[in-house]
Amino acid sequence: MSELLTAPKKFFSKDILFPLYTAAIAFLAYASVYAYRKPFTVATFDGVKYWNISYQTLLIISQVIGYMFSKFYGIKFISELKRFGRWKTALILMSISWGALFLFALVPAPYGMIFLFINGFPLGFLWGIVFSYVEGRRTTDFIGSVLAISFIFAGGFTRSVAKWLLIDMHITEKWMPFVAGLIFALPLALFIFLLERIPKPTEADIEERAERLPMSKDDRKKFLKLFTVGIFAATFTYTLLSIMRDIRDNYMSNIWIELGYGKDYSIFTKTETRTSVVILIMIGLLVLIRKNIRAFRFIHVIIIMGFLLAGISSWMYVQHQIEGGLWMQLVSLGLYMGYIPFQCIYFERLIATFKVKGNVGFLLYIADSFGYLGSVLVMLGKEFFDVQVKWSDVYSHGVVIVSIIGISTTILSFFYFNHKYKLLKSAL
Repeated sequence: MSELLTAPKKFFSKDILFPLYTAAIAFLAYASVYAYRKPFTVATFDGVKYWNISYQTLLIISQVIGYMFSKFYGIKFISELKRFGRWKTALILMSISWGALFLFALVPAPYGMIFLFINGFPLGFLWGIVFSYVEGRRTTDFIGSVLAISFIFAGGFTRSVAKWLLIDMHITEKWMPFVAGLIFALPLALFIFLLERIPKPTEADIEERAERLPMSKDDRKKFLKLFTVGIFAATFTYTLLSIMRDIRDNYMSNIWIELGYGKDYSIFTKTETRTSVVILIMIGLLVLIRKNIRAFRFIHVIIIMGFLLAGISSWMYVQHQIEGGLWMQLVSLGLYMGYIPFQCIYFERLIATFKVKGNVGFLLYIADSFGYLGSVLVMLGKEFFDVQVKWSDVYSHGVVIVSIIGISTTILSFFYFNHKYKLLKSAL
């Protein structure tokens, strides 16, 4: 705690504008990316089915499979990403994704599935590209937390835009995703341009957080061999969080309808904005903990607290002790308390603690690939085994189970990395 009170004044005065500016640009860039990913989930395509599966579900599964494939390929692609020319790569990927939405609007169902798959694949690389601009800095905790909450806020905001296009602007369900992308096209190009102009990490950043370098195949093997059990525990925990987060994210509109909020398109933005603010304050303050191992330990505590909040609130909802709106708000906060640290600071502080050659993209794409694989298997299982239940029921019961398992794997990770750190210190 004394660290928090004695942090150098220079850190708060001279260097405060840069992280605020960088965080804002990264936030707005990735929030704009979401306009190409999530608005289509608001289109329910009522009554349209193929192979006894709703067209909406087929589209969601198609996009997530594309996204999943990009995560597996991204383990190599993002870990080897060079710093030069990243903005070109980002713009090419976004153009492919947006073009796929245009073709989705033109082709008849069910062939739109093909273009949702194409839409999802390039989008999967964008997080790694954007985060590569901000990792390895003394202020990465703050910048990364702002960046990470972008998809909480953007998930709600872009859905609200989608609902507005459908309800007030009378855009058809097939054209709405493309039009939503059109609204965000120029802002996204501007923010990517501004990202490219962000200065490289300073010498002080490198000394405190370790230099982030592209990784070869041998580098990746060495890293995994060194931290096998810890990476497995973290990946398993993240997979659980990803499954529940993805169910909520893809079927949020359905759940709110089941809870009686179907005509309130502002509900997405209101609930997600509240969650974003709380998470930003909680995670962003970790930047004040300068000692990496202490911050890394505290991240585990936050994740466990998140599981407890999500699990207990879901159990209370199942027992009819709280109403659906409050439950959705609490479970959102709890799961994102677990999910967001992995997106922005868990792997950042892991590399900084052990000062090993690597980058956040490599570790995050390992976790993400299995996370999305889990999400795909859950969605496919529900449809092909013809499990007819409400998404609100699936989600509430699933969160209780996931929370119990997640607490156990997070505790395993905590003790494993602490043991590794003690071995490291004793060897010095």
